Amino acid sequence: MGWFINLVRPKVKSAKDSGVKENLWRTCPGCDEMVFSKEWEASFFVCPNCNFHGSMDAINRVLMFSDKLPKWIALPSVKEDPISFEDSKPYKKRLEEARKITGLKDAVVGAEVLIEENPCIIFVMDFAFIGGSMGTYVGAGFLKCVEQALAKNIPLIAVTASGGARMQEGILSLMQMPKTSMACERMKERNIPYIVILTNPTMGGVSASFASLGDVTIAEPNALIGFTGRRVISDTLNIELPDSFQKSEYQLEHGFVDHIVQRSELKKEVGKILKILHFKTKNKGK
Repeated sequence: MGWFINLVRPKVKSAKDSGVKENLWRTCPGCDEMVFSKEWEASFFVCPNCNFHGSMDAINRVLMFSDKLPKWIALPSVKEDPISFEDSKPYKKRLEEARKITGLKDAVVGAEVLIEENPCIIFVMDFAFIGGSMGTYVGAGFLKCVEQALAKNIPLIAVTASGGARMQEGILSLMQMPKTSMACERMKERNIPYIVILTNPTMGGVSASFASLGDVTIAEPNALIGFTGRRVISDTLNIELPDSFQKSEYQLEHGFVDHIVQRSELKKEVGKILKILHFKTKNKGK
C-alpha cells in the first residue's frame, strides 16, 4: 500500500494550505510533508517520509510496550504549588491547563507490564505536561515505581521526555535530582535491572539524575539529550558547536548512550535486554 499512499498524498506543505481537515492529515514537523493521521498513529508517531520521531504521550507509550493491558500504578499525591509561585499566571492555573490538555494528573505515569513476556515496572514521562518538567510529583512517582520494582524483584524501565526541573517549585524541584539518584542506587544494590530510554528531548535535571544512571541506556534517533541548552554553552564558551551536538548520534559516539533504536523496534529490543539481564539476576550465585 505504500505506493498508493505516496500517489494520493497531497503535494502541499500543510493541512491548512490544502483546505483538508486537519484531523485527517497532519504535517510532519521534520520534513513539513503531509501524512495521513491514521498512518502517523499506526507508525507510533514516526514520519514514514523522513523518519522523524514525533512526540508520543505517556499512555500510548505504555500501551506500545505492553503485551496486554497494563496494571496502572497509583502514584503518590504531593502538595500542589508548594512555594505559591506566580509569574504571568498562577502555577495552579498552569497545572489545570496541563491536565485538560493531557488528561494526566502530572507529567508521569507508572504501570506494571509484560514486555515480550518479561514482567517489569515502566515509568513514562509526558512532555506535553509543562514540558515534562520534574517537580515533586515526578520525583515521588519515580520513587514509587522503584519501590514496586524492588518489592516484586522485577526490572524497571524509565522512558524520559523532559525540559528539566520545574521552576515553579523552586529548590524542591532540584531536590528531586539526588532523591531519584539515590533510588537508582537502591536498584543497583539489589542487582535489579534498570533500563533507560531517552526520547526527544531529555534535558536539565532529568538528564543529570535518573536518566543517566541506567544499566543500559537506549535513545531514539535524533533525540536532543543534554543538560544545558546548546545556545547557552556556545555563548558561554564562545565556540561554535557541531550541528549534531547533543543529538542521540553524538551521544552514542561519545559513550553516553549504549544504543540507538527505532521506535518501532523498541519493544523487541527491550525484551531481548530484559531476558538477558533478568536471567543473570535470577541466576546470580548459582
